[in-house]
Amino acid sequence: MNVDLFDFDLPERLIAQTPLAERSSSRLLTLNRSTGAIAHRSFTDIADYMKAGDVLVLNDTRVIPARLTGIKPDTGGRVELLLLRQLEDDRWETLAKPAKRLKTGSELWFGDDGEGKPLLRAVVEAEGEMGARKVRFHYNGIFNELLDRLGEMPLPPYIKERLEEKERYQTVYAKHEGSAAAPTAGLHFTKPFLAQLADKGVQIAFITLHVGLGTFRPMSSDTIEEHEMHSEYYELNEENARIINEAKARGSKIIAVGTTSSRTLETVAGRFEDKPIEACSGWTSIFIYPGYEFKLVDALLTNFHLPKSTLVMLVSALAGRETIMAAYKEAVDLEYRFFSFGDAMFIY
Repeated sequence: MNVDLFDFDLPERLIAQTPLAERSSSRLLTLNRSTGAIAHRSFTDIADYMKAGDVLVLNDTRVIPARLTGIKPDTGGRVELLLLRQLEDDRWETLAKPAKRLKTGSELWFGDDGEGKPLLRAVVEAEGEMGARKVRFHYNGIFNELLDRLGEMPLPPYIKERLEEKERYQTVYAKHEGSAAAPTAGLHFTKPFLAQLADKGVQIAFITLHVGLGTFRPMSSDTIEEHEMHSEYYELNEENARIINEAKARGSKIIAVGTTSSRTLETVAGRFEDKPIEACSGWTSIFIYPGYEFKLVDALLTNFHLPKSTLVMLVSALAGRETIMAAYKEAVDLEYRFFSFGDAMFIY
């Protein structure tokens, strides 16, 4: 299947550069995946599409301030590292810029201790493709405290505006640190609105998927079947597995918040096939595109995604390519806000 089948025209002015003043004040496009019917609502109207006993599955990963800007001490040249995944000890998988200058053995300095020495030092240990570098950090003190002090939130490249409040690139339920990007469908929720859904009888379940390298890489081939996804770490505990199993057994809906939750749920379902799911953790590189049959996910809340992206392919697998392309055309015509800080779409 050709990647160009998932292309569409997107005016640059529709790419949301900043979050709205109120998280839950975005617009909501709803899409009935059986009939193709579209409705235009406000985000909190999503409550009308949920019943008591339905389960809302949230990704509780927390974004780390993973973008570090520093220098090469031998030349004084500016360098940037984007932390993607922690390996053993103080070794990390990163994206480097400018990568061509960062060969194995290169040293990088971040911050200043006031005496001409860095607060954080990194040494490149291995080189990979498309700017990937494995580095080892050297420092005194606590790494996460240094990262909070020196790092910036790794906003996607299509966002040009500076984010004034770091917490606006976190969900209100973010808990487990480890992501290089936010699970952005969850940015619309507030604690009062989640409480309102709970009062209605909607259950909340949490999974963790640390968003990593694949988020920052474009399609690597002209056809979908040739593309390889990068692995991301996930966890599901016993309590949340039980909530999901009980909902499926009684016929309630499993509503995934975001493509990250969808990929995690479908990965777990694949592990246990037709049996009840269990607590588990591991790495997933699942690539969901049209032809895939969903095993756990009944409905999906998501934002509007990049043309020709793996995320557009995932939502097309749930609702059908032509249905999604028609919905996206309507969203563009009505000037919905796109991407991380944009409006929401509910596929049911």
